[in-house]
Order: sequence, then structure tokens, then C-alpha cells
Amino acid sequence: MLSNAFAPRATVAADTRPTPTLGRYTRRLIGLARVHLGGRLRQKVDPEDVVQSVYKSLLVRYGETVIASEGCDGLWALLTLITIRKCADRARYYHAGCRDLRREAGACGPTECSSSWREAPGREPTPDEALELAETIEALLSGLSGDERTIVELSLQGHSTQEISQQLGRAERSVRRIREQVRKHLEQQQEAATH
Repeated sequence: MLSNAFAPRATVAADTRPTPTLGRYTRRLIGLARVHLGGRLRQKVDPEDVVQSVYKSLLVRYGETVIASEGCDGLWALLTLITIRKCADRARYYHAGCRDLRREAGACGPTECSSSWREAPGREPTPDEALELAETIEALLSGLSGDERTIVELSLQGHSTQEISQQLGRAERSVRRIREQVRKHLEQQQEAATH
């Protein structure tokens, strides 16, 4: 009875055909995935992840029996086909309308980009803008009386209506009215300059 219990194990151990292992195909499949994914798509999808997905699909769908029965050439053909299809699926996914890689503004090589990013606007005005602002303020202040000029100067320094009224001893309503008159005057000057 003991000899019958060990009989199935003996037949399995006697089968000493070399079975192909998946590890020997990994580097070649990663290279194949790199070629089929392309430059921008490779930023989103790692070729090694594609190969892992290929192995998972192979083992889930066919199990280990296909690895032993196909042989090296048949297994390589099957792995290649699955890899190419997975790459095509990833490309289709990332070229869909809402995720289209061609719409993304990404990093580009030194020959692809212009130097316009170096000229990004800063928070400080350019010398020409500063000069124009200074001339506009000077022209505005020259046409105002003493109290009006002080109110505009304090407003430009960032003081609130309440602070200005307390500092000058005037009603808040008067300060607001003068500020409104100056604002309208500036708008008229700007409108005249654009026409």
C-alpha cells in the first residue's frame, strides 16, 4: 500500500524535460515594450509594469500548463503578442480625448523648447512699466489740491479709508468720495489713451 501512495510522485519526478522559465524573457519583453510605448507615453507607463501585466495575464488565463506545453518558440510568440497588445491598449488609453498626451505641456528637450520660459513675467514691474506708472501718478497728483493729494498718497501706500479719515480728521464719506473721483478720472484718462 505504501508503494501505491508514492506512485504519482514518481511519475512527476521522472519527467525531467527542461521547462522554459519566464525570467529569461523579461529583458527582451521590456525592450519590446519600450519600443512600442514611445517617448511621451513612457513618461506615463513604465515598460516593466507592462511586462508584469503580461506575465499576470499569461498565468491567469493559461496557467502554468501553457508554459510547459508551448516550448520556447511558442511561448516567446505568445508573450510578444500579449506585450504588443498591452502597449497598444495603454497608448489608446492615454490618447483618449480627456487624457490625450498631445495636449499636455511637458518638459521638452533643449532643441524642442524655446527660451520663452526664461522670460516668464515676474512680480516686479519692468523699468518701462515703472517709469510709466511714476509719470501717471505724478500727472494725477499735480492736478489735485492739498487734502486730495494727501488722501491719494495715503491710499497708494495701502491705508484704509478709516485710517485715512482718522489721520486727516475728515469724514470717511469724504475720503471715499475723493477716492471715487480720482478713480473715475484715471478711468477717463485710460479710455482716452486707448482710443
